[in-house]
Amino acid sequence: MVIQGLRIFFYFVFIDEKWFYLTQKSEKYYLLPEEDDPHRTCKNKNYIPRLMFLCVCAQPRFRDEESIYYGTIGCFPLVTYEPAQRSNAVTGRVRGDMVMKPITSITRDVIREFMINQVLPAIRAKWPREVVGNPIFIQQDNAPSHLKLDDPLFCEHAKQDGFDIRLICQPPNSPDFNILNLGVFRAIQTIQYKKNAKTIQDLVPAVQQVFIIPTKRICSHIFYHSNN
Repeated sequence: MVIQGLRIFFYFVFIDEKWFYLTQKSEKYYLLPEEDDPHRTCKNKNYIPRLMFLCVCAQPRFRDEESIYYGTIGCFPLVTYEPAQRSNAVTGRVRGDMVMKPITSITRDVIREFMINQVLPAIRAKWPREVVGNPIFIQQDNAPSHLKLDDPLFCEHAKQDGFDIRLICQPPNSPDFNILNLGVFRAIQTIQYKKNAKTIQDLVPAVQQVFIIPTKRICSHIFYHSNN
């Protein structure tokens, strides 16, 4: 889809889900003679703890060679928070403290909730003010859990605050149209492993920090080559 008079991706937002793992099966370390070997524990190498994130990005914008919009809209963990049923002396958790629970089944209702409560507010907060009146297209792949293009609840929230946000689907058999899979996810995963997160709770800020900072340069590079 091309909007006349505008560069092809300026009004597109790309979303996709990605599993981020706590660690890799094998890693290489360079140690000094007096250093001990790193110690890691896991129940099974095939069941490394992981967490799914919903990542959202758009094409960066520049004016006079200065960036006015980086395109990094958000990276949202698909989790819920529930009060702890019991205390844990090892971690210092007290009964009633809010604990993070990964969502094990990603359904259309879950995606709708995150789209309305997380993605849409993030787009409104970060989108350039001077082009708010133009239509914004959120491109999703054709996974069964994704929303229908005319989902009534989403469409109702997408028209608020003067925005015109619409859903479109990625063309079939066109992997080059998925900007996130073209390089963003791989780059984030590689840098995230260097953060050395110890728990699933540590994984959330590690991934979000990596998504915001390096993705600015990565998005510019990928969109530049996609437009050419």
